[in-house]
Amino acid sequence: MKLFYRYVYLVERCNLCGFPDTRPGLIFENGTCGACINYAKRKDIDWDDRRWELGKICDKYRGRGPYDCLIPVSGGKDSYRLVHVMKKEMDMNPLLVTVSDSFTHTQAGIHNLRNLITRYNCNHWTYTISHDLFIRATRAAFEGTGEPLKFVEWAIYTIPFMLAQKLGIGLLVFGENSAWEFGSEREDWEGSGNRHILSMAGKIANQIPWWDSVGISIEELSSILPQRFDTPQMIYMSRYHPWSSVTNLAVARANGFNTLSEIQEPWGVWEREGVFPGDDFEQIDSIAYMVHLWMKYLKFGFQRVTDIATRRLREGLITREECDKLIAENDYFLDTKALKDFCKTLGYTQDQFWAIANKFKRKEA
Repeated sequence: MKLFYRYVYLVERCNLCGFPDTRPGLIFENGTCGACINYAKRKDIDWDDRRWELGKICDKYRGRGPYDCLIPVSGGKDSYRLVHVMKKEMDMNPLLVTVSDSFTHTQAGIHNLRNLITRYNCNHWTYTISHDLFIRATRAAFEGTGEPLKFVEWAIYTIPFMLAQKLGIGLLVFGENSAWEFGSEREDWEGSGNRHILSMAGKIANQIPWWDSVGISIEELSSILPQRFDTPQMIYMSRYHPWSSVTNLAVARANGFNTLSEIQEPWGVWEREGVFPGDDFEQIDSIAYMVHLWMKYLKFGFQRVTDIATRRLREGLITREECDKLIAENDYFLDTKALKDFCKTLGYTQDQFWAIANKFKRKEA
C-alpha cells in the first residue's frame, strides 16, 4: 500500500523550472531560481580550460606518497565518474573511503561498491559509525530537527577530510558542489570546498550544547569535528566537468554499475515510490535514506522528485509541462520499504514515526 500525505503549500516558484522558494538558502532573482541561473552559466564556461585547471592541481599532488588523492565514495554512479576521471584521465592513485550507516544496504549498492573498488584497482577504507552512536544521533536529530541524518551527513564530509590529514594526503575530491548546483550560492569559489568544511565545523561546534543535551557527548561529536582546515585541498569535480546524473550513469554503466532493476533484493525488484518515474539508479545504496529525503516534503513542500525533475528540465530532457506533471503525481509519496527499514533500524513503530514527523509539517499545509 502506498503511503502519501499530500499537502497544499503557498510558495513562489521559479518561472523557468518551477522549483519552490521554500528550499533553505535558495537564491531568487527576478523570479528565477539560483539553480537555473547557475546552470545557464555553463554555456559560457570553457570546459577545456577547466580540465586543464584540474590537471594542474593534480600535477601538484601526483606521486606525493602512496596515495596522491582521497575520494569519498558510496558506490553510486557519481562515485564511478569521480574515480574514472581521477584514475583514468588524471593518472592519479586515489584512496577510496566510505562513511557507512546502520540502515539496510541494497544488494545493488553492495555490488556497485565492490565492483568500483575492483574495476579501478583501488584500495578502500570503510568508516563505520558505531551502531549505538548512529541510533542515538539519528533519533535525536529526527526528533529534534526533522533532519534524521544530520550527524551522518556531516560525517560524510568531515571524516574524509580528517582522514586525509592523518594520512598526509594533500588532495580531497568530492563530486558536486550542491550549494552551487541547487542554487544557494552564486560563486563556485574555484571549486574549493575548504570553506564549506570550515562552515560545517562552525555549525557542529555551535550545536555542541544541544547535542550534549540530547545525549551525544562532546567526545562523540568531536569525532567528526576537524580542528584545522589548511589541508587537504578539497575540490568539487562539478567545477571541472559539467555535472549530470545521466552522464555519470553512462560512465558507471560502462564500468559494471547495476541499477535496482538489475539486482533483486530478498523481496524481489525494489520498485520505489516517491521517486522520479523510471529512476532506478539515484540514491540506491541505503534503503531507509529515502525517509531523510522525504522529510523535506513535510518541511518545505518538495522532495527528491522535484530535485530530479527540475534538473532533467534544465538539461533539456523533459518539458516544463512534463516536469510539473511528474512532480504533482509523485513528489508526495513516501516509500513503504524505506519507512519500514527506518522504523526497524531506529526502534520506532510507524505510529511513533508519524507523531514525530508531523511536528515538522509546515503550518500552511
